[in-house]
This record gives sequence, C-alpha cells and structure tokens, in this order.
Amino acid sequence: MAQRKVPKALLFDIGGVCVASPFQAIREYESAHNIPSGWVNFSIARSAPNGAWHRLERGEIKLDAHFFDSFNLELRSRELWREYCTSARGSGAGSSLPPLPDIDGEWLFWEMMRIARNPDPHMSVALKKLKASGQFLVAALSNTMIFPEDHAYSKGTDDIRSQFDVFVSSAHVGLRKPDPRIYLYALARMDECAREKARASGLSEGRDWGGGITAGDVVFLDDIGENLKAAKKIGMGTIKVQLGKAIDAVKELEKVTGLSLLEEEILRHKL
Repeated sequence: MAQRKVPKALLFDIGGVCVASPFQAIREYESAHNIPSGWVNFSIARSAPNGAWHRLERGEIKLDAHFFDSFNLELRSRELWREYCTSARGSGAGSSLPPLPDIDGEWLFWEMMRIARNPDPHMSVALKKLKASGQFLVAALSNTMIFPEDHAYSKGTDDIRSQFDVFVSSAHVGLRKPDPRIYLYALARMDECAREKARASGLSEGRDWGGGITAGDVVFLDDIGENLKAAKKIGMGTIKVQLGKAIDAVKELEKVTGLSLLEEEILRHKL
C-alpha cells in the first residue's frame, strides 16, 4: 500500500467526530421504544433532498413548530415505512406491515442536540495538539442548523469555532454534505486561509502555505460513509470515525501526521 503523503490540511466533521454522535440518541431511543433499529435514519435519508431535516441543514427553513410538524410527518410516513420493511425485513409489497412506530420527533431532536454538545475527549486533545503544532491548517465542515436566537444552544458556538482556522456550516452556506459543491466551497476557504497565512507570516514549519491547498492536501474525517465517498471523489484523503470509537480515528491521525495526539495517560495504558 502506497505511503500516504503528509497533508497540509485536516478537515473535521463535528457531530460524531469532535463531539458525541447524535446517532447515539437515535439508537437509544429506538431501543427504549422497541422501534426497529435504523428506522429513524432510514426515514431521514429517504426524505432527501427536500425533507425537513435536509432543508433545515441548508438553512432554508427555521427551527420552529413548522419544522417539527414536517419532521414528524416524515417519521410517520406509511410509504417510507413500507419501503423500510421491504428492505430491512424482506416483507413483500403485498404483505401486512407491522404497526408504524409512533415517534416524538421533537423530543428526539432535542435529545440528539443535547448529546451532541459533549466534546469527544480523545478528539478534543488531538485538536489542541494539532493546532499547537502549527504544522496543519485545521478546518471543520459540518451539516448544521441555526438555533433560535433565544435558545441556550445558540450560545457558546464561538468556543467550537475557535478550535478551527476555517469553519464551514451547512446552514450558513445553503449547502449540505454530501453535495460536492460544499466540499469545493470548503476547499476554496482553506486555500484562501493558507495563502493569507503565507502573506501574514511567510513559510511556517517548512510548509509552503503560499502554494495554497488542493484536494490532495486534505484529509477529511466524518462518521458517515456517503460523506466520505463524496470527499474522496474530489481527491481528498479520508478517515472514517466509527460510532463511539473516535480514539481509533485519532490513532489514524497520528499515522497521517506523524504527531503524538493521544493523552499521555492513554499512551501509558497502551504500553
């Protein structure tokens, strides 16, 4: 296998990578309510590209009662439920369907957001070490939503954004992963940032920031395969972050960057 070149830029998803995965809330909700595993994600995915969730993440609609009404309707779609049962359980189109799950989409949504406010301890340490090294441009590309101004979750976003040289939020740019255009937009922002870095301080740590950033200079971390495939298609390197296993992704980052990114306590346990 060919040696992967050392990247200039590291591009991070947020949910499920830098913070706890909202998918964990879905998994726990389905388990607690005896809902077939994967139904909620299936419903959201099959509602693309113009489902309530997707429109929210593109900033086309507000996070309000109208969104929750639409989201709940999609979670209770008999057509999608039949499709799910056909693919997941092998029920034929003429077979009787199990009862459609009664899901409280609003409660589930806020539980997902609550869980996703918890930083991943391993990735948090890695981000700090990467920034401190000065050797990499550290960026974020996340499917997001805009919280109401008076909601507590609209506060404190600067703490997250301050960890990155570039932060691309889907709801603010009107595009969401895996649309190829948002990767190209993020790439342009990283290229601009690198060239600005060169103008401000010249060469740093042997990196030619003046040469800008191309797709081949980037390694992208995400927890969704579809998002990684889109990044790979334009030439980025990728690292898959498995649910609850960010530490394994950090180990991959160590190989890619040549830096020690885990906490010393963890390293001692590895010996």
